[in-house]
Amino acid sequence: MIQVIVNGLSVGAFYALVALGYSMVYGIIKLLNFAHGDIYMLGAYVGFVVLGALTSWLSLPTALGLVLVTLVTMALTGGAGVLMERVAYRPIRHAPRLSLLITAVGLSFALEYGVRQIFGPKPSHFPVQIDAGSVNLFGATITTARIIVILVAGVLMVVLSLFVAKTRQGRAMRAIALDAKAARLMGIDVDRTISLVFFIGSALAGAAGVLAGAVYGTIDFLMGFIIGIKAFTAAVIGGIGNLYGAMLGGVALGLLESFGVAWLGGQWRDVFSFLCLILFLTFRPTGILGGRVVERM
Repeated sequence: MIQVIVNGLSVGAFYALVALGYSMVYGIIKLLNFAHGDIYMLGAYVGFVVLGALTSWLSLPTALGLVLVTLVTMALTGGAGVLMERVAYRPIRHAPRLSLLITAVGLSFALEYGVRQIFGPKPSHFPVQIDAGSVNLFGATITTARIIVILVAGVLMVVLSLFVAKTRQGRAMRAIALDAKAARLMGIDVDRTISLVFFIGSALAGAAGVLAGAVYGTIDFLMGFIIGIKAFTAAVIGGIGNLYGAMLGGVALGLLESFGVAWLGGQWRDVFSFLCLILFLTFRPTGILGGRVVERM
């Protein structure tokens, strides 16, 4: 049981970090950014390039090198998210939602196959992997990599929660999510705040991409597709648009998958996940923490 729970928490940590970007963007501008999963993939490749350059120029301990690369990757993928919002989404922000959705899908394919043209179709081997040591806990064998993933994801989510709850920029985000027009009338720079939301969400996805490369050892240009759909599922389960719902949904989906694999086998993992998505959309479309939204006329 402990083994299954730890496995679920480690997978759920990836889902939660990516789902946060989905929920933050949807909560602010009601956009389902289906290109967000590919920012996770982009983060893995940025980490791959930066780590390769760093290890060839400097001799740093593995842990310090990974921390430095993760910070650099978060800054670069955050900048990519801001550029994506400025070029692709801002010009059509007030267009019909279908136009935004089609743009997001097109941007997703552009990122995937742009990376494919640069790095090729074959998987790339990450230069550094987290030590595969393990600890025994009540008979369960827990790898060091899973513990690190859970801890790093937890720290990032706590920092984000404090940022949104305690800072002026966080209050601006919450105000825009409630009423963008009123927030603009109160002097809040809406465009700048939306760009900040894209930066934070993309930075978290980039950090998850570096962790994935360091844990699993290989990366490929399609790795963002399935985790993007899973993160969307996690956001729906938790309540899309709700920050804490994204965290809860990611962990819940990871645990559901882990127990499903333990009961039914690994080949049923995706079937189990998307069945949960269908059930939530049918019986609880607002998610666990989501609330009903009243449209003002």
